[in-house]
Amino acid sequence: MRQFAVEADGGSRGNPGPAGYGAVVVDAATGETLTETAGFLGTATNNTAEYRGLIAGLRAARDLDPEARVEVRMDSKLVVEQMAGRWRIKHPDIQPLAAEAAAVFPPGQVTYTWIPRAENQHADRLANEAMDAGARGERWSAAGSTADLPAAAPPPAAAPPDLGAPTTFVLLRHGETALTPERRFSGSGGSDPGLSDTGRRQAARTAEALAARGTVQAVVSSPLRRCRETAEAVAERLGLGVTVDEGLRETAFGAWEGLTFGEVRERWPDDLAEWLASPDAAPTGGGESFGEVAARVAETRDRLRAAQAGRTVLLVSHVTPVKTLVRLALDAPWQALFRMELAAASLSAVAYYADGNASVRLLNDTGHLR
Repeated sequence: MRQFAVEADGGSRGNPGPAGYGAVVVDAATGETLTETAGFLGTATNNTAEYRGLIAGLRAARDLDPEARVEVRMDSKLVVEQMAGRWRIKHPDIQPLAAEAAAVFPPGQVTYTWIPRAENQHADRLANEAMDAGARGERWSAAGSTADLPAAAPPPAAAPPDLGAPTTFVLLRHGETALTPERRFSGSGGSDPGLSDTGRRQAARTAEALAARGTVQAVVSSPLRRCRETAEAVAERLGLGVTVDEGLRETAFGAWEGLTFGEVRERWPDDLAEWLASPDAAPTGGGESFGEVAARVAETRDRLRAAQAGRTVLLVSHVTPVKTLVRLALDAPWQALFRMELAAASLSAVAYYADGNASVRLLNDTGHLR
């Protein structure tokens, strides 16, 4: 029986925005590329594009040999865990795509493996070729693809490659609001509180500390008021402007907005228990799951890395996005979110290198507030 590896990816320039997918079928024994496929989707989300890449890759493998054993390899943790059956799929737009992917081969014939982004570059390049072709009003063509060009041979071990300056994200959680000391859910769908007097003092002290370091070259903020006020205080002290990015917003907590953990547990104990047990479970009333937030944050990370390559950028955000960036850098399971403390106005930092590796340099530093 033949053994195939399907490497698939998808992307959206805007999430949602112009989107495309790419997939390659590889002979698992020899590593030989057997076939490539890619396509432009028009406007779609990153998650939809990833699933479309998966479906296209599976169909390409079936066309080669419907009896083959297939290992799907993707850098989307969300898709891999959902298709492997370990995470539930609650988003109504994704459920039919997952069912379509599952129906390509008989049950048990396909396995799913997560791989780092650096190991999925062929499929990633195909997806980007498809998006580029779509932007030109053209269809992607395998004949014109360069996605499978071999990488340059690595230098000798005695002379490691010069990766250049990393792209460093300094991660600042916003200062306190009136809801912060009460530990109330405060996400994207609530009252959008501004900074309290304490929060404004925290922002001022953070601004002084970052000015003394003198390394920040750009400031990007969540659109929520508490982050924008924190970012503006820092940016003014640094002589920089503030760019607002929707991808940095906090989780939408649905009906839990403004409530304490205890109040939520009293009103919706089953929903809360499910949310704590599964990254695919959303808060009551239409909030975001941890999986959905992770997909959004990963897309934002990749987009900002590309736009700010080699620079040190201050990202002013919230508890869940900051923890998610740290978790993804560590390649830690989603449950690691519950094992990190993140105080108001705390600083964390992650450096990203050209080879795809990341290094967590700081977590929950509050020394500048004392």
